[in-house]
Amino acid sequence: MFRLLVGLCGAAMLAACASHPDAITFHADDNPASLAGWGLFDVKQGHIAPRAGLVSYELATPLFSDYAQKWRAVFVPKGMSARYDPVKTFDFPVGTIITKTFYYTTPAGVAPGTSARVLKVTPASYQTGVTGLDLSHVRLIETRLLVRRATGWDALPYVWNAEQTEATLQRTGAEIPLDFDDGGKITHFTYTVPNVNQCAGCHATDRTKKIFPIGPKARHLNRDFPGIGGDINQLTRLTRIGYLTGAPAATAAPRDARLDDAMATIDAKARAYLDINCAHCHSATGPARVSGLWLDSATLDLRKLGECKPPIAAGRGTGNRQYGIVPGHPERSILAYRLETEDPGEMMPETGRSLVHKEGVALIKAWIAGLKGGCTPGA
Repeated sequence: MFRLLVGLCGAAMLAACASHPDAITFHADDNPASLAGWGLFDVKQGHIAPRAGLVSYELATPLFSDYAQKWRAVFVPKGMSARYDPVKTFDFPVGTIITKTFYYTTPAGVAPGTSARVLKVTPASYQTGVTGLDLSHVRLIETRLLVRRATGWDALPYVWNAEQTEATLQRTGAEIPLDFDDGGKITHFTYTVPNVNQCAGCHATDRTKKIFPIGPKARHLNRDFPGIGGDINQLTRLTRIGYLTGAPAATAAPRDARLDDAMATIDAKARAYLDINCAHCHSATGPARVSGLWLDSATLDLRKLGECKPPIAAGRGTGNRQYGIVPGHPERSILAYRLETEDPGEMMPETGRSLVHKEGVALIKAWIAGLKGGCTPGA
């Protein structure tokens, strides 16, 4: 009996070790129930840190998600590289894991992970940079994985527990009630973790209906960011560490403007904002291509951007406005209306937000207000 108990205990310990590996572990077929099964992070003493090989990065202008702050990182298997593309998502090898951890800053003096009250931080930048997160004033919400398998990309949402010690796979998603503190003004809202099928709503960016990452494109990554090698251009860093091949010099690669760049024009910032928030659907190949509204930063045709363009498939989401964009008149432009409305049947994006991005709406309104020209009724 004693030997049997020892054997059982040994088997249990081996199983525990297998489910909590000491290094990043790619799973070709199975999906660990716990985020720890991927071996991506060390979580201890109120801190979450990336394991060796997990490289943090940031986008020029990040996607808005109810003011959630995000920590992005990528792992590429040793000896492999992603192939550069000037327009599309880089072609990452099988075994790649892309992580995005959503979190909020919480008030001082509140036990970590327990507060429903979260603070507005804008721009939604990292709290501590590339070394992970100090959890003493953080409410971890979820960590989404995009995993590159032989059959393509799989999306997996992991939701953190209240103790901020473990995240578990929630394939059906989750709804988390929060109180958003905007300088003392409290707004109650429900943060929605998407289910695995909803992920395709944004990540199925072409007619194949296969999902792809949105952020890891040249124009979004072409910016300086601290990390391995210092505060250098991210395309340069990824090339130097062997994670990317075929990239030109950063000066020769496309670049979207940073939302917090005081030197960038309103036009450049607005186009970058529309690109990251809208273009994965609104493009020549995206799910919203039937709208005829293409909002990627490379599109130069003003009509395709919505200027003096009547809606094709907006349903009741026009706000009783006639054109996508009326130059000089954001109050008459459908684009501005859909970004600022909170009506679930009319707002854009359709998923991924419950709150209005005030700064984003102000930017787009300022951009439209500065456009020259006019629209001919009935044209």
